Amino acid sequence: MSSPLLARIRATPAVADFLLWPGDFDLDHRGHCEEVVLASGEPLQPIAGDGGGGTYFLCGEGGDERPVLYADSEGGAAVVAVGLPELVRLLLTVPWWRDCPGCTAEESAEAAEEYREDEPTLADDRDAAAAALGIELPTEAEALARLYEVATGPGRGVVLLNAVEGTRYRALIGPR
Repeated sequence: MSSPLLARIRATPAVADFLLWPGDFDLDHRGHCEEVVLASGEPLQPIAGDGGGGTYFLCGEGGDERPVLYADSEGGAAVVAVGLPELVRLLLTVPWWRDCPGCTAEESAEAAEEYREDEPTLADDRDAAAAALGIELPTEAEALARLYEVATGPGRGVVLLNAVEGTRYRALIGPR
């Protein structure tokens, strides 16, 4: 299934570039480091990867509104968004979300400082990407609160398993 939003991202360099870095969301890297399945038996569609071997998946049947699960290469996973539009808002607003397992303002401030030191035009690039897609961005606090809400609420019911060993991936966000 093709995604209209992913097609727009690919066709919009300002967005694709920002999502590639600092978003660490590579649309050309969709293979996960091991075979995985959902415990529910629903389908998983890999849509992007990151530089550390992690993968973003759409869960279940449907279109861009499906839950987005992120699985890292170390056996951790979390539903990070309900739908691709929400994922894009998260990645544009808080590209360092993986450094915020508790989704706190303190974690975000520390991670953001490092990103902003390395990328002095980060805010301008983010705003250009959001404008190119015609989307309004949440604040960092709103994005992190929503991430926590999704990962610890409805996301808790989405269980990712190593398909060979049958072992469950651990939660990346919230109480362990």
